Amino acid sequence: MSTAVVVEAPGQHRLVPHEPRRPAAGEALVRVHAVGICGSDREVYQGNRPEGYVRYPLTPGHEWSGAVTAVGDGAPASLVGRKVVGEGFRNCQVCDRCHAGETTLCTAGYEETGFTRPGAMAPTLTLPARLLHPLPDGADLTAAALLEPAACIAAAALKARAVPGERVAVVGTGTLGMFAVQFLKAASPAELLVVGTRDDREALSRRFGATDFRTKDRPLPDDCDVVIETAGSADAARTAAGLLRRGGRLVLTGIPAPGADGLDPTGLVVRQLEVHTVFGAPPDAWAHTVRMFGAGLLDPLPLVTHELPLAAFPDAIELVGSGDPKVGKVLLRP
Repeated sequence: MSTAVVVEAPGQHRLVPHEPRRPAAGEALVRVHAVGICGSDREVYQGNRPEGYVRYPLTPGHEWSGAVTAVGDGAPASLVGRKVVGEGFRNCQVCDRCHAGETTLCTAGYEETGFTRPGAMAPTLTLPARLLHPLPDGADLTAAALLEPAACIAAAALKARAVPGERVAVVGTGTLGMFAVQFLKAASPAELLVVGTRDDREALSRRFGATDFRTKDRPLPDDCDVVIETAGSADAARTAAGLLRRGGRLVLTGIPAPGADGLDPTGLVVRQLEVHTVFGAPPDAWAHTVRMFGAGLLDPLPLVTHELPLAAFPDAIELVGSGDPKVGKVLLRP
């Protein structure tokens, strides 16, 4: 019998029988190949997700890849059989922010696959076909399961506007940090520095294109043109700002714990820093990611360290929160 994960309430989950939901008008039915686990899924399970950003009971799973098996009326029949990934934000498409392409700022309110709508920790997922991004026929669907976090970093890279020959840096060496290295490498920088807390991430950073690697306790430059922060701590944000030249561009993607001390506004103003933030990925970032992936400029597979069956959901959650340096991206296979 096919089963899906359902988190009934914080700390409570069970496997339930799963029946595919037939796609309604404009929808597509996707057979899920793999689904990734990240810190946000752990927040859902532990009950640490901010109020309004989760709705129980819930089938989690916002990082996924699969293939379309059926479409509803009005959806393109050409999608059937295609390998796909999909946007998570269920935007209204009619508000001013959606019309501007800023779908993660939709004024109709927050709705997202795997948080307030059923996610991909199940054999199938039914969602609006307009959210799908088809992949090349030969795409590796295991690698493609990581394209959601990659798309979030693509949003950061687009805001950073790095151009060839600039000095760029990444703070953080997790999955997001390694994607940031790859996106910035594609912009042909003169220098690409990675700053982290663990020396064992140097080899992977250099494999993805870093020209320099330093732990944050070592002397750091202060003349970078662009810095993308991915570590999710207030300390990392301050380190990232300190790497910049006057007038440099900073993009923050990590979400520190509530109440964290922020950046010094005096320093931001006096140094005339340009600061952006990212929460989720709008359509242009998804399109950029899929193009990069199809062109072979993104290599997600080295980030995957564990693949487990769907029934091992609690083990996967423990792995993600273990702090073990040998644990990278954890995937579940329905």
